[in-house]
Amino acid sequence: MGNIPENILEAVRRAAEDNSLSCARARKLAEELKVAPRVVGEAADQLKIKIKNCELGCF
Repeated sequence: MGNIPENILEAVRRAAEDNSLSCARARKLAEELKVAPRVVGEAADQLKIKIKNCELGCF
């Protein structure tokens, strides 16, 4: 953790609303960025953005 590229961090920042991101949006963002959902989750952790409504326990 901590080696998240700036473009991923920025995409997560932009996607977050009220300092949170839905699980579905996080998975879609990972797909759009062509990274594993774990990377988006790590970026959210680093940015202190909460993942909510997680259906699969990925985050």
